[in-house]
Amino acid sequence: MVIPQHTFRFLLVSLMLLLALAALAACQQKTTENAQAQSGAMTTPQAASIGAPVGDYGAMVFVPAGPFVLGSNKIDDSGKQQEYGLVNPLYVDEHPRQTQVLDGFFIDKYEVTNAAYKQFVQQTQRKEPFGWSQNGYNLIKERLELTDLDTLRWIATEYFKLDLDVNTIPRPALLQAMLKDQQIKDNLPVTGVTWLDANDYCRWAGKRLPSEYEWEKAARGADGQEYPWGNEWDPDVTNTGDNTDWPEGITPVGSFPKNLSPYGAFDMSGNVWEWVDSWYQAYPGSTLERESFGEKNKVLRGGGGGVGHYALSVFYRSAARSFAPPTTSSSDIGFRCAKTMD
Repeated sequence: MVIPQHTFRFLLVSLMLLLALAALAACQQKTTENAQAQSGAMTTPQAASIGAPVGDYGAMVFVPAGPFVLGSNKIDDSGKQQEYGLVNPLYVDEHPRQTQVLDGFFIDKYEVTNAAYKQFVQQTQRKEPFGWSQNGYNLIKERLELTDLDTLRWIATEYFKLDLDVNTIPRPALLQAMLKDQQIKDNLPVTGVTWLDANDYCRWAGKRLPSEYEWEKAARGADGQEYPWGNEWDPDVTNTGDNTDWPEGITPVGSFPKNLSPYGAFDMSGNVWEWVDSWYQAYPGSTLERESFGEKNKVLRGGGGGVGHYALSVFYRSAARSFAPPTTSSSDIGFRCAKTMD
């Protein structure tokens, strides 16, 4: 079939117009993304693949390039080390206070949740955190639905530890209560993961663990404020574990709306300690020597919802450093991921 010349010209013009409109739309989309990044709010492209459980729990915030205050010159002149029964002196591994410069980067708005980590486990056949086998979180819905009533009641008592009379409640209501309990646990930060687990998860999600410097800038801002929310300690602003009835002292991510960093990241003080990528080393310019320094311990940041002296304000400061071997797992250690700007 021969296409008339005037028809061919019409089709050619139409195609050129469609291409121009597509290019304009792509340009507008890029401009929108850049504006979102500069305003400090961007949803990571990997959010859909990791299955953020609700809302924007897979989102990231932008930390712009530039200088920031790292560390402190604080001295324990009130005898807190002896009072708290600590082996190492307070603050000295934060010395000297200095200015460092970083490129811009993204960091998770929230600590990585159980729901996000569960998808990683299911897709990679990774070993699940030990705690999941102790509280019923690892049991899938289909398995529970096929379980006989007596066994279901036993599981509800021994593992879920539901606060209801499991011996009289009808099967549908019991099953619903167990599934609801799992949904609540979805939004808790994942814990009981080693540094190796955290590192592999972030890479699987198309991200990486933040460096220690990146974590500190994201938590305290460019001016080096004491806590994510400012310079004054307020135990009601964050989860120290002493102000919540949640198991293990850990709450769902984002439960404390005032516990917000200058760039919009939640829970960078309290809830769970967070793995970062860096080895525990002396800062530039420091003469401090410690047996724990070197490529043997990874840095932990943020303070957790623990008990005893771990719930004291000094451990929730944005400059405070802790550490553990990368094979360590604990019920109050989790993580968040970062991403380099393209």
